[in-house]
Amino acid sequence: MNIVVCLKQTPDTAKVKFDPATRTLSREGVENIMNPFDRQALEAALELKDAYGGKVTAVSMGLPMAADILKDALAMGADEAVLVSDKALAGSDTLATSTALAAAIKKIGAYDVILCGKQAVDGDTAQVGPEIAQHLRIPQLCNSLAITFADGQLVVKKENDYAALTLACAPPVLITVSKSEKEPRFASIKGKMKARKAVIPTWGIADLGLEPQQVGLSGSPTKVLKAFTPTPPEIHSEIIKEDDADEAVEKLFAKLTEAKIIKR
Repeated sequence: MNIVVCLKQTPDTAKVKFDPATRTLSREGVENIMNPFDRQALEAALELKDAYGGKVTAVSMGLPMAADILKDALAMGADEAVLVSDKALAGSDTLATSTALAAAIKKIGAYDVILCGKQAVDGDTAQVGPEIAQHLRIPQLCNSLAITFADGQLVVKKENDYAALTLACAPPVLITVSKSEKEPRFASIKGKMKARKAVIPTWGIADLGLEPQQVGLSGSPTKVLKAFTPTPPEIHSEIIKEDDADEAVEKLFAKLTEAKIIKR
């Protein structure tokens, strides 16, 4: 089974701050980590490899320092890694990002399943995975909690607000992961030594057959016009104390009517 897992390097959101002047996250002095949902997807990929054999290829789009999380992936057990990095990619929204990642996956070659974290903690859009599937014209199964392979199909267990679901799809398929069945593994000493020596290839947009207008700000129809920290709503409360329940209800009814919450 050929498995591709998409990883993103994100700031540690527990420490990141918002810059109202630039309308962006201020990453200065903030540690960069592997997106937690992507780490879950990586673990799911490694579990599939352990159970059914095959190869896991990790791919990331970002600055050159994003190679750090790809080395983490190799240390955990991924077989190969590719970094997509180019100045022309700066400012890419989800559409431009998915365009570049889909092109990279095509260049990687044959794949049975693509795994992505359900969303990135710095953007929370949950759009890149499904958009990659659309570019590649393959089915998608989202928000997986467990993945198995049976009778030639990938079987996904997931939950929504109303029910637990089991869905199956023949490969190739893209799956976004909310949580892997097991906690993400720690890298072994052998894995860390392998990762330290690894030379990770870097592909630019020319390597992917893309034009500058397809990515970056030029290829991004989404524009941030305004961003701000929401003001907490004002909450006014009052406790009505009456020995007689009917009087208490009447007072409550009168106040709700005065506030135009209900009508007589």
